[in-house]
Amino acid sequence: MVRMSLSTHYRDVNTKKHSEIVTGASWSGANELVTVGDDKKVWLWNVEGEPQSLLLDVEQYCTELRWFPSLHGGKGSEVFVVGCTDGSFKLVSKSGRVEKVVTGAHNGAVTTLRWSNDGSSLATSGEDGQVKSWSRNGMFRSHLAQAEGAVYTLCWSAESEQILFSNGKHLVIRPLTPSSKQTMWKAHDAPVLCADWNAVTNLIVSGGEDCKYRVWDCYGRQLYASSASEYSISAVAWAPNGRYFAVGSFNMLRLCDKAGWSHSREAPEVGSVMTLCWTADSTQLAAGCGSGAVLFGQLVHREVSCAHLEVRQEEPHSLTVLNVTDDTREDLQFKDRVTEMSLSATHLVVITSTQACIYSTTNWSTPHIIELRGTVSLILQCARHFLMVDTMNGLQVLNYDGRVVSQPKFTAMRPDALSPLNVAYAPDLLAIIGHADPKVVMLIDPLTGKQLGTVQHSIDVEQVALSQRGDLSRRRLVVVDKNRDLYLTPVQGAQELYKLHIMVDSVAWNTETDALAAVSDGQMLVWFYPEVVYMDRELLPLTLSKQSGDWGKTAEIVEFRDTRTQVRRSDGSIVCAGVSPYPSILERFCSASEWEPALRLCRYVKSTELWACLAAMAIAGKELHTAEVAYAAIEQVDKLLYMCHIKELPTTEAREAELLLFRRRLPEAVNVLVQGGWIYRAIKMYVRLFQWEKAYELARQHQQHLDTVLLLRQRFLQQQRIEETLPKLATAAQQLGALNEEAIQAKIQAEEAREAERGGQ
Repeated sequence: MVRMSLSTHYRDVNTKKHSEIVTGASWSGANELVTVGDDKKVWLWNVEGEPQSLLLDVEQYCTELRWFPSLHGGKGSEVFVVGCTDGSFKLVSKSGRVEKVVTGAHNGAVTTLRWSNDGSSLATSGEDGQVKSWSRNGMFRSHLAQAEGAVYTLCWSAESEQILFSNGKHLVIRPLTPSSKQTMWKAHDAPVLCADWNAVTNLIVSGGEDCKYRVWDCYGRQLYASSASEYSISAVAWAPNGRYFAVGSFNMLRLCDKAGWSHSREAPEVGSVMTLCWTADSTQLAAGCGSGAVLFGQLVHREVSCAHLEVRQEEPHSLTVLNVTDDTREDLQFKDRVTEMSLSATHLVVITSTQACIYSTTNWSTPHIIELRGTVSLILQCARHFLMVDTMNGLQVLNYDGRVVSQPKFTAMRPDALSPLNVAYAPDLLAIIGHADPKVVMLIDPLTGKQLGTVQHSIDVEQVALSQRGDLSRRRLVVVDKNRDLYLTPVQGAQELYKLHIMVDSVAWNTETDALAAVSDGQMLVWFYPEVVYMDRELLPLTLSKQSGDWGKTAEIVEFRDTRTQVRRSDGSIVCAGVSPYPSILERFCSASEWEPALRLCRYVKSTELWACLAAMAIAGKELHTAEVAYAAIEQVDKLLYMCHIKELPTTEAREAELLLFRRRLPEAVNVLVQGGWIYRAIKMYVRLFQWEKAYELARQHQQHLDTVLLLRQRFLQQQRIEETLPKLATAAQQLGALNEEAIQAKIQAEEAREAERGGQ
């Protein structure tokens, strides 16, 4: 989303339903709003902001209201909980009947309460500084914490295994397991009044009497601090999708990006915003205010773009598609309000509250329409199909005709926690960070929904991205871990994680080529050919382009297409940066085995980066002459001579094995020689690398050249003037006794002659 804002409305003083301050508000799974105020009335509202009915009058003043969370796409239990100033809380049904009253929950008022995300527990806090846990039926479970003063806010972690609460100027994260250590840090220069913890991004936003709001990660590290407002920050709330949050103060309502910068600022005359809540689809906001007004906000002015197309939402029920190349426009109307949209070069997917509409960018008049029952939280597109996550069906892969291709599932999957950061999508592969174990990345076939394998990391992974070109054998995965280190790995075969860089803020693959972009330490980094890691990793620094700029510490790559990157800076502005077009042209030549045009291009451009890319691409294509020329151009004489040596080898297997050895793939190189019947050359390769035991085991396994290995070992020991230290070889030397050097030399010459004869055929 490039930009968005809130369109707000509320009932005027003559028609508003609460005569006193509104202290609690919460949306149900059916998008109905329940509010409570100091007038001791509980009202039910529809999604359009119209009051439906007075549910009940309560005897005590109420401080907080929370609806039971919706689970698995359903409408949830028809129950909500209200906290009262006399220290009690009440479980109330949607009809207004009080199901249960828990008296004496706290000494003094109940200041705040929250359901856990899985609905299994209720946490409450009070003026007595205590934080307590209760069952969903109101049965006391445990005393979680004791603060120094009144606790004004609390919230649950994504897995409902930790709880966050305020303690004066500090925020505290308390695990539910007694043996775990709590985390505590100073969050504001004055008491913390409000906080919220998002289940998707795992980020925390807080507000305080210092008139600032701040964004934190789950380790207490500050990511953003706002400038001081005129009044205290009285309410904050994350949208369920984790992309933005709302901030409330006196006569102020602000919509902010997850990075902290502001999308829009409203100034309604409603007094202090006391409570904020979002609908499940993250498009509508309700705020309870100090004047007794209930403020409703709708996301508008949303915009997505891709290539030459821009899609804008000016009204809740319509979209405008602009083609910037020919200045044409299409107006799309929908019967329900638009909640989500995704645009690629070939298709537009629009989600409303009841339908999914799939448009081809060449035909805007006849979309494919799918009826929906759940709330869609994520859409990712590729060329032949797209991925959609909703609360009813979970994770689905659909083709652009609207038919379901597969429904991937895995252990402990939480569809509501899936986001573009922890899900990567390619035409033949789906990579998802494990919910049960964030150190594991699961690889899933999107066409069948079956798991193909996993990638194991040593610490928690926070972001994944898949390359988009080629087939599965060329597919590459990058992961960013919680230390912000960037790793590259293939998705097939030996999955060796290779560290590319450190302190990475954002990463993205090019949509058309194999180039990889990242923002790190205020620089834009572009690896034109990351595959060089598996060809000649010493060339990696030569294939890296660095652009300095004032990106900020939380910059995010919005898009990397062709030769242009779009980066959203830490202040929310979009900056375009160009990259060299020549590596992508070179990649097209090399993919088509057009080596002469590739050489001409490099000679014309005269760039070290381009020659280094060509050298790696030539190694990948087994084109030794081109690799020889490229290494000569970048003055790497040792590798140039090695290419010349490989070219002179007599057999195809020998040349292929030496290339594999050059790429540091020794087991595969030996396997090629053994399968081709060149046992002596395989043994000699081990000997050249001083891997004597492996050379001996190979000779013993094939019952060939045992004496050759021992003779070469004997000569080595004599040259080094040392004694034998390998027990296996010492025992074998004693068993064989004296070695016949002439016979061994004759065997070696016979092998060389056989190779020469094969090569001459």
